[in-house]
Amino acid sequence: MWMFVMFDLPVTTAEHRKQYAQFRKSLLKMGFNMLQLSVYARYFVSEEAATVYRLRIRSALPPEGQVRLLTVTDCQFGRMENYVGKMASPTEKPPKQLLLF
Repeated sequence: MWMFVMFDLPVTTAEHRKQYAQFRKSLLKMGFNMLQLSVYARYFVSEEAATVYRLRIRSALPPEGQVRLLTVTDCQFGRMENYVGKMASPTEKPPKQLLLF
């Protein structure tokens, strides 16, 4: 499954910009990739794994602004249409994972 983090944070003051940068950096450290400005996504192997990151994101939330978390299945994510200008572009593929038993 994929988790999207979408956010609108204020950047009107130096403190707001600092909080924005800290939140964005925390998402990157957690392995999220930027899809668009203020839209980040990460692949998870299960709902349980995604739940752990929901808690981590909650602890990194800035005091102001809006943040939305959305999880979709890999199948739903694969049906997303992606365009750069008028040209269709392929969606991201889930990372290859090594399973150890």
